[in-house]
Amino acid sequence: MKLKLQLCDMNSVKKFVGITSRYGDEISLVRDRYVVDAKSILGIFSMDLSRPVDLVCRNMNESLKRDLLDFVVA
Repeated sequence: MKLKLQLCDMNSVKKFVGITSRYGDEISLVRDRYVVDAKSILGIFSMDLSRPVDLVCRNMNESLKRDLLDFVVA
């Protein structure tokens, strides 16, 4: 499953990594051909965050979706 997210500053990335780190599933952020671990602050900051990125999680549950609502863009 995919969600389109906007991570606009250091505080939002820090909060986002805190959330994704609580889940055992493999969660990735994808932009074009570039894929990083969504639990890695350094990986996320290596991406261009000026545009939304896609979050990809094979087994996304409702709890994770609810926790990420602040970052979801239409």
